[in-house]
Amino acid sequence: MAVKDVGENYKCNICGNEVTVTKAGGGTLVCCGQDMELISK
Repeated sequence: MAVKDVGENYKCNICGNEVTVTKAGGGTLVCCGQDMELISK
């Protein structure tokens, strides 16, 4: 899933890492070889 907005929160369903977007560049967040899941905007 491509990052769209500042403040979005993503989680890795494998290891549990979580990230909050501070600058949206339109790329895809990947962890443990899989796309991270958007958990909130």
